[in-house]
Amino acid sequence: MKQHDAMYIDGSWRPAAGGGTIEVVNPADEQVIATVPAGSAADVDAAVHAARAALPGWAATPPGERADRLAALHGRLTARADEIAGTVTAELGAPLAFSQAVHAGVPLAVCASYAELARTYAFEEKIGNSTVLHEPVGVVGAITPWNYPLHQIVAKVAPALAAGCTVVLKPAEDTPLVARLFAECVDEAGIPAGVFNLVTGLGPVAGQALAAHEGVDLVSFTGSTAVGRRIGALAGAEVKRVALELGGKSANVILPGADLARAVAVGVANVMANSGQTCSAWTRMLVHKDSYAEAVELAAAAAAKYVPGERVGPLVNARQQGRVRGYIEQGIAQGARVVAGGPEALEGPGYYVRPTVFADVTPEMGIAQEEIFGPVLALLEYEDEDDAVRIANGTVYGLAGAVWAGDDATAAAFARRLDTGQVDINGGRFNPLAPFGGYKQSGIGRELGPHGLTEYLQTKSLQF
Repeated sequence: MKQHDAMYIDGSWRPAAGGGTIEVVNPADEQVIATVPAGSAADVDAAVHAARAALPGWAATPPGERADRLAALHGRLTARADEIAGTVTAELGAPLAFSQAVHAGVPLAVCASYAELARTYAFEEKIGNSTVLHEPVGVVGAITPWNYPLHQIVAKVAPALAAGCTVVLKPAEDTPLVARLFAECVDEAGIPAGVFNLVTGLGPVAGQALAAHEGVDLVSFTGSTAVGRRIGALAGAEVKRVALELGGKSANVILPGADLARAVAVGVANVMANSGQTCSAWTRMLVHKDSYAEAVELAAAAAAKYVPGERVGPLVNARQQGRVRGYIEQGIAQGARVVAGGPEALEGPGYYVRPTVFADVTPEMGIAQEEIFGPVLALLEYEDEDDAVRIANGTVYGLAGAVWAGDDATAAAFARRLDTGQVDINGGRFNPLAPFGGYKQSGIGRELGPHGLTEYLQTKSLQF
C-alpha cells in the first residue's frame, strides 16, 4: 500500500496542513491500495493563493506558448498512458481494456484538442467599431467526480489553462490517484508554478471550502444534481460563475424502421459501459409497441453477455452498490419485470451488481425517473412518435440521448424534438470537439471543444 502525504501546490509537493487521510479502495477486491491526505480549508486556501499569484503571468502568456505547454502535457500523458489505465482500473475497478480505450484514450484526445484550440482560437475579434477581447475569467475551482476520473479533470483543466486561467483541482475522494499522476505530468510539462494546484480531500470539507472561497472566480463541478444545487447556491451568494455538469436519465428511442437488433445491442452496451456509472448513459430504452416484445428478448440476451468481473466491473464503493441494488428492488416492488439480472448479491469480494434489464416499465416509476448510476436498463413501450417524445422529455433531466430510425433524416427530425443537450443519431460516434452538457436539471454550461473553452473566458469590449 502506498501512503501519499503531499499536495501539489505552487509547483511543488508539500505536506498537508492537517493529519487526516483518505483510504483508496480497489472496488474489485475491497482492499486498501493507498492513502492520500484529506485536505483542509487551510490547504485549499494555500492553493487558491498560489493560483491567484500565478494568474497575471499566465493570463499574459501568449496563447501560442500556452498551447506549447498543453502539447507538452499531452506528451507526458501519452507517455504514461499505460500507467494511467492501470491506475484507473485499480481505484475505479473498470476492466483494463476499457480503461486503456476510454479512461486513458479520451482524455488524451481532449488534451490534444485544447493544445490546438489555444493556438487557433480568436481571443480578439472585430464587431463594428469595437474590438472584443476574450480574457480569462480568473482562478478556477474544479471539482471532479470519480466515474471518469481523468477525463473529467482534463475536460476542465485543459480549457481553463488554454484560456489563461489558473486552477485548483479537488478530485473525487474515491479516485485521487490518477489526479496525482496528472499533477506529476503537469509538473513534467513545465507548466509554471501555481498555474495548476491539486488538493485531495472530502467534498463537504475541501470541496465546500473551494466552492465558497472568495479567491475563486468560477467553480466548475461535475457530479450529482443535489450537490450541484448546493454549489450553485454557494456561488450565487457571491455572484460567482459556475459550470455544472449534473445528472441524467437519457432516452434511447428506437423508431419503427430502425435496425432493432443493432439499436438494442448498442443501447445495452451503452448502459453497461463503466458499470453503468455514466451520467449520459441511455438508461431508458423506448420501443414502439409493435416491436416491444422482441426488443425485450434482445435486451435480455445482450445483457446476459456482460459477466461481472469480465466485461463489466464493480461499482465504485459499497455505498453505491447498495444504492443500485436498492433501485432494483424498488423497480420490482413498483411492478416492473426483471428479464435479466436482479438484486441478488454475487459471491466473492467486490462491489458488483448484476447487469439488470427491466421490462413493463411505466414512465412514473422511480427506475424511469431517477438516476440510478449502475448497470440497470428500463424498457418502456410507446404508442406513436408524439407519445415517445412525451416519455423521453418527461424527466427533470436533459443530458443526452439516442435516436434510431430507418434513415438519418427521420432520426434527426425526431431528435430536434428532444429536450436534451446531445443526441446520437443511428449510433453516431462521440465527438470530443462537440459541446457536452445538459438542459433542465442536467446542468449549466458546456464542456469540450470551443464551447468548453468559452466557459473560462469573459469578454471586454473596446469601442473606437
